[in-house]
Amino acid sequence: MSMRHGCGVTRSVKGAAAVVVAAALMSGCSSHDPARAKELQRDYCAKLGSWQDAAHATPTSEADTESAGRAVVAASKRLDQAGLEHGGTHILDDTVDAVGGDIGAEGRAVSYCDSSGFETLVSWAG
Repeated sequence: MSMRHGCGVTRSVKGAAAVVVAAALMSGCSSHDPARAKELQRDYCAKLGSWQDAAHATPTSEADTESAGRAVVAASKRLDQAGLEHGGTHILDDTVDAVGGDIGAEGRAVSYCDSSGFETLVSWAG
């Protein structure tokens, strides 16, 4: 009986390890594809620029600003999920804070776009 129990435990451990390995591989897939990474970064920076235009325009529609804010937060989630933060950035947190009115967080988000090569898609915060 102990031999059978031991085999079942071994199979369970191997099965769990396979699931963990598969999840790790799937979560990092897009960050290994440079073209996909650049596509996600460009999309984020374009959406950040659109949000900036709506948020800083006078006059602006609150609905337009909210819609642009939701779009840039969604794009930052895709960057976060793909593991495309760099230089110790927390792009999702910074984006949420920027949309909430934190000018420092907006500056960090803009810096992310600058270091990603998409500085022309955003405005300098400050």
